[in-house]
Amino acid sequence: MQVFRERDNQFYEVIDSTPGSPDAFAPQRTIPWANVETIFLEDQFKATSWLTFNGGARLTHYAGPESENAADPRLGAAIRIPRLGWVLRGFYGLYYQPPPLVTVTDPALNGDQTFLPLRGERDEQHEVGLAIPVKGWTLDVSNFRTTAQNFFDHDVVGNSNIFFPLTLERARIRGWEATINSPTLAGRAKFHAAYSNQFAEWSGGITGGLTDFSECEGTICFLDHDQRNTLSTGFDLSLPWRAWADFNVNYGSGFLNGEGDEQPTHLDPHATFDLSLGKSFGENWDVRVTGLNLSNHRYMLDNSNTFGGTHFVNPLEVSFQLKYRFHF
Repeated sequence: MQVFRERDNQFYEVIDSTPGSPDAFAPQRTIPWANVETIFLEDQFKATSWLTFNGGARLTHYAGPESENAADPRLGAAIRIPRLGWVLRGFYGLYYQPPPLVTVTDPALNGDQTFLPLRGERDEQHEVGLAIPVKGWTLDVSNFRTTAQNFFDHDVVGNSNIFFPLTLERARIRGWEATINSPTLAGRAKFHAAYSNQFAEWSGGITGGLTDFSECEGTICFLDHDQRNTLSTGFDLSLPWRAWADFNVNYGSGFLNGEGDEQPTHLDPHATFDLSLGKSFGENWDVRVTGLNLSNHRYMLDNSNTFGGTHFVNPLEVSFQLKYRFHF
């Protein structure tokens, strides 16, 4: 059982620098509140040595600007194929996600837009997968499909980092994924790779949030984070003197180019490299230095926002972490 309560006190003011426009809109203050109560029941039943069932249900009550209830059953099964050791699995489940509490609740940014109440997202997920172990290596292949009502998305104001949540009437994310993980190689290294091919689509209109009532003009449209092919691969290396290194390569075939319609185009492919080095001192201290996007590759993430704006990936980032473990 989980109980969560949130109260937010938000003050904002919008300044419009467009020539001939007012200097600012009247400041606004909102003090919304919300609470979520959830009960989750689950169990596992091992019918035979090769067949296992998992089942459960989540009951949710949300009260805030809008009040909603959800009852979400989930069921899964796994079959271990004798002698081969392969595991075939399947899953079906429903999910409910409460709406975000913090947003702008009036058309302060543009007189052509208005605010619709944000309601919770409701998802239906199907997945089938197969895990194949071979001499310590594991290959896992899965096919997945998620459909959603009131799908949570966001929009950005111009070229800023200001995001407003909104909900889309219907969404569908489908595709397949393959992962491979190695045993420990040469006593020090582990290799991993994950490849995914997927489609991120939506249809209908905007059902919640700050909106101008725009709709998907075709049978289906594509979400701005639609990217058909992604690949992440690398290794974890154990070094002498209690040190370690993690190296990853991340590839993407390119995000959606402009507004998504039935014949979308995508931006150029991109790749980045990440490296993390760490070392332990004594029993309690760990030091880690991480570099993201080491090649400092700048590529476009998005140019399809309703409010306008073009956004690029972050440049080279370096972070330092010092960790101490307490003993009680």
